Amino acid sequence: MKDRALVIITLLIIAIIAIVAIVRAFIHPSAQLQNASQAPVVGSAQLGHTAPDFTIPSTAGIFTLSKQTRPVFLEVFASWCPHCQRETRVLNKLYAAYKTRVAFIAIPGNSTGMDGSSPESEADLLAFQERFNVQYPIAVFDPQLTAANLYIQGGYPTIAIIGRNKKILYLTSGEATYAQLAKALDSALK
Repeated sequence: MKDRALVIITLLIIAIIAIVAIVRAFIHPSAQLQNASQAPVVGSAQLGHTAPDFTIPSTAGIFTLSKQTRPVFLEVFASWCPHCQRETRVLNKLYAAYKTRVAFIAIPGNSTGMDGSSPESEADLLAFQERFNVQYPIAVFDPQLTAANLYIQGGYPTIAIIGRNKKILYLTSGEATYAQLAKALDSALK
């Protein structure tokens, strides 16, 4: 009888500890997770203005905005961001349809890794590319987030479409549909 009571008390204590840990995690998330959910309010890029230039290494080689002769589709993303993860399907479809006429680049815009708590690394970006079957080029190294901070518009993903003349023709944050983005790309190609 005493053994049974001891087991029940032990299980209750374990259950209480687990409940307290879960409640604490929701009430006091780690500072890293708080940082992961926050993007800079707005970069210097502005709709209708000249796009800020940058050079960054990517999975397709060195990408320099000013050297692009085609319109550019630019995404600022966070590997941990569920919106960015879902948006990969839309961007893959766009890339398949426009890759010969538009230069694509996705730029990591947060220093938090794919797990939402550790620092972002090149391995995280390559894991993101593999896990979500990303077909378009991804920038693989920008530890100061220099390029991303030029374009971020308050959230992830931020999407910019830049014309051949380097003017920003489309700039938004949050998920967008294939139809919305294809329309903006078609306008940039005129």
